[in-house]
Amino acid sequence: MILAALLFFPLAAAALSAMVRRRAWMEAANLAGFAITFVLALALAGEVLRRGTVSLWGDFLYADHLSALVALLTASIALVCAVYAVGYLRDDERSGAFEDEPAAKLRKYYTLTPLFVFSMLLVVLANNLGVMWAAIEATTLASVFLVTFYGKVTSLEAAWKYAIIGGVGLSMALFGTIVAYYSAQHLPGSGELSSLNWSVLAGRAAYLDKPAMRLAFVLVLMGYGTKAGLAPMHTWKPDAYSEAPVPSAAILSSVMLNCALYGLVRFYVLTSRCLGTEYPGRLLLLFGMLSMGISVPFVLIQKNFRRLLAYHTIDHAGIMVTALGIGGKLACLGLMLHMTFHTVAKSLLFLCAGNVYQYFRTDLFHKIKGGVLRVMPLTGAVFLMAILAIIGMPPFSLFQSEFVIVRAAFAGGHAWAGGLFILFGTGVFAGALLHVGSLVLGPASAPVAPRRPWRDNSLVVLAAVLIAIGFWLPAPLLDLIRGAARIVTGD
Repeated sequence: MILAALLFFPLAAAALSAMVRRRAWMEAANLAGFAITFVLALALAGEVLRRGTVSLWGDFLYADHLSALVALLTASIALVCAVYAVGYLRDDERSGAFEDEPAAKLRKYYTLTPLFVFSMLLVVLANNLGVMWAAIEATTLASVFLVTFYGKVTSLEAAWKYAIIGGVGLSMALFGTIVAYYSAQHLPGSGELSSLNWSVLAGRAAYLDKPAMRLAFVLVLMGYGTKAGLAPMHTWKPDAYSEAPVPSAAILSSVMLNCALYGLVRFYVLTSRCLGTEYPGRLLLLFGMLSMGISVPFVLIQKNFRRLLAYHTIDHAGIMVTALGIGGKLACLGLMLHMTFHTVAKSLLFLCAGNVYQYFRTDLFHKIKGGVLRVMPLTGAVFLMAILAIIGMPPFSLFQSEFVIVRAAFAGGHAWAGGLFILFGTGVFAGALLHVGSLVLGPASAPVAPRRPWRDNSLVVLAAVLIAIGFWLPAPLLDLIRGAARIVTGD
C-alpha cells in the first residue's frame, strides 16, 4: 500500500491546511505530510530495488525504477521547500508582502502546494497514460494559482501566459495520447482500459501501428515539451519563475521539469521500440539543441537573477532532451544522473535567490550592486558554490553527467551535437558565472543580514547533499539511477 499512501498524505496535508485557521497548524500539516511522503518514497525505492516493479489496484498504480527515482526526487525537494517556506512566508508576512488577508494567502499556499505535489506523484505512479496526462494537467491547475500568489499585475500576466501556453501544449499531448490509444486497438485485449497502460504497451510496442505512433510522438513531444519549457515553447517559464513564491519556483524548476520529462520518456520508450531510435532521436536532438542555443543569449544579457535561473533551466531541459535523443546506454545513464544532480542544484539556487530577493526586495542585479557574500555570508557562499556546480565546474556532480552525455554523443556518431553542446555550454557558463559572480562578490552594499534558521538550515542540507553527490552516490541510489536508464534503453 506504499503507492496509495504516497498519494494520500499530500492530499491529507492539503485538506488539513484548508480547514485550520492558525498559521502554525498549516505549517505543521505541510511539514508532517511531506516528511511522511519522503519516508514513503524511500520505502518505495527500496521495494522497487528488491522486487523490480510494484503495482496496486490491478496495475492502476505502478512503479518501476524510473517512477521510484522521480518520486524520490519529488518528495525530497517538497520536504526541503516545506521547511524553507516556513521562514520565507513568515518574513513575507512581517514585511507586508501580503497586503490584505494574510491568513487567506497562507491558506492558499499551504493548500495548493500539497495538491501540486500530489499531482506530480500521480504523474509518476499512474500506469495509464491517460491518467498520467490528467495528472500533468492537474500540476498546471495547482501551480498556476501559486504563480498569482502575490496578486500583482505582473503575476496575473505570468499566470495567464503559463495557463494559455501550457493548455495549448497539453491539449496536443492529449491528442498524442489518443493517437497512441488508437495505435494499440488491433492488439489482443485492446478494447480494455489496459490498452493505455504503459506496462502493457511497452511489452507489445513492436506491434503498435507505426504511422499512428509517428504522429503520436510528434504531438506528445510538442505537448510535454511545452510543459518542460523546451524552445520554442519556453516563453512562459521566465515570467512564471520570477513571479511565483520562491519555494514554488524551486519546485517548478526542478521537480515539475522532471515530471514533464518523465512523460516524454515514457512515450519515447514506446516509440523507439515501435519505430527504432532514429526517428524520435532526431526530433529530440533538434529540440534539445534549440533549447540550449536559445538560452545562451538570454543568459548573457540577463538583468534579473530569477529570470537568469529560468533561462538556465531551459538550457538544462535541452541538455536532458539531447541525452535522450542521443540514446544508448551511456547517454541514458547521463540523462538520469543529470536529472538527479540538476534537481538538487537548481532547487538550491532558487532558495539562495529567494534569500537575496527577500532581503534586498529586488531581483535586479544593478540594484543590489554586489557584495552578497559580505552581507549574507552563508547565502553568498552557497549561491556561488551552487552556480559553479550547475554550470558544470569540476569536481561537482553536473560536470560528471554532462561529460558522460558529451562522451556518448561523440561515441554514438553525433559529433555535431557534441560540438554544439560544448559551444552552448561555454556560453551559458560564461554568462551565469559573470552575473552571479558580480552579485556575490564585491564590497558590502547593505548591513549584514540576520540569520533565518528555517531558511538557512534548508540551504545547509541541500548544499551538503550537492557536495556529497559530487564525490559519492549511495549504492541504492546509483542502482535506482542505473535501473531507470535500463528502462529507457530496454535492457
